[in-house]
Amino acid sequence: MAYSLPPEELIIFSTKDSSGKIYIREQTGFYQRIRRALSWLLMALFIGIPFIQYNGEQAFRINAGQQTIELFSIILFPKDLLIAALLFTLAAFVLFYVTRLYGRVWCGYTCPQTVWTLMFVWIERRIEGSHNQSRRLDNAPFSLNKLAKKLAKHLSWLVVSVVTALVFMSYFIPQSELYSTFFALQASWQVYAWVGFFALCTYFNAGLIREKMCLHMCPYSRFQSAMFNTATKLVSYNTGRGEARGPRKRGSDKPANLGDCVDCNLCVQVCPVGIDIRDGMQYECINCGLCVDACDQTMSQFGYAKGLINYAAEQSTGSNLGGHLAYAATILVTIVAIIGWAMARTNTELTVYRERNALYRVNADGAIENTFTLNVINKTKTARQYQLQVEGMAYSQLNSDATLSLQAGEQRQFVVSINTMEKPATLFTPFKFVLLDKQNAERVTELSQFYSGNIVAR
Repeated sequence: MAYSLPPEELIIFSTKDSSGKIYIREQTGFYQRIRRALSWLLMALFIGIPFIQYNGEQAFRINAGQQTIELFSIILFPKDLLIAALLFTLAAFVLFYVTRLYGRVWCGYTCPQTVWTLMFVWIERRIEGSHNQSRRLDNAPFSLNKLAKKLAKHLSWLVVSVVTALVFMSYFIPQSELYSTFFALQASWQVYAWVGFFALCTYFNAGLIREKMCLHMCPYSRFQSAMFNTATKLVSYNTGRGEARGPRKRGSDKPANLGDCVDCNLCVQVCPVGIDIRDGMQYECINCGLCVDACDQTMSQFGYAKGLINYAAEQSTGSNLGGHLAYAATILVTIVAIIGWAMARTNTELTVYRERNALYRVNADGAIENTFTLNVINKTKTARQYQLQVEGMAYSQLNSDATLSLQAGEQRQFVVSINTMEKPATLFTPFKFVLLDKQNAERVTELSQFYSGNIVAR
């Protein structure tokens, strides 16, 4: 049964046909200088953060085995990872607000997919030549020259992919250990497997899939329109000024029946996702500004004013004060929550569990005794000693060692018992366990209850 497309007027939504390869033309200009500067900065941070040292150790590391994050002098345990949720929430609100103002500039300037894709395209241009030379090479019959260039390109891509994967793995394995053991072929097979996996992901995403990731796999391109309004500055083509488009000679007067667009098609040739911005706003556009720089370059050559393609909005950004205030409020609340978390966080975590087998017992001296298990976590990178105290219950006695010691990042359980010769008047008597850090006098408290075994008459 033959398949046919419905009439165009009945199609509600369609995606771009990206079955063919897009040959991206290299472009320079104002916005590309900004993009390249940001790309270099982000790559330098990505590579350099694992090399930052603190007290002879890697300052930032994710310990997947212990489910912790080591950050300078502190260690974040699972219960501390609320801060990760808060930071991601803050980043999301900031991203949504920037998107509301300037569209998908994250995609065009700072998204790793775009940064690595354009890096791979730069390598391709150095080896295969211009975009037209690259297209002719792909269409040319097999030859040793073609084989050599293709091998050089793909091997270069693989080298960059392996380096990328190694850098990513250094966030989980100390870089001082990872690189030496990896290149000495002494790392575990799991390390080689993960490096291989992330290297292949980088190779396919940035080298082979490229724009297809943005067009068909990235959800951000689908829901971006929900954040746009008439004040959003998007890369757009000035139809009134540019139409009717048509070719003309440089240095000659502009034909009366033509607009400023000389139909050079450079805006399409430089586009990483292969769209024609002159067809109007399209969800594929990543607001990278490549077409803006290409068009401005052409306008300068013909002596026309720049800005035929530019970042533009339908109306002033100040016209929607309520939207700005709403985003500002959510960002401010999230920042306050982060500050509150930081102020409430302690370097020691104490959790108390009552013994389940016996709520209480009467010891040989006739005292009522309760047994508890204390789970203590030292969330710093230095050894700690704590003084254990009991507060809030008269005549109680701690029948255990009152000094607790933990190594850096250690989590231990201590069994302690409390007894009293005086029978409490109530069945349950609330009290506090107090851990006093001997190094900095930090106090950590945890509420609990002492069970006396009394039966209180109603």
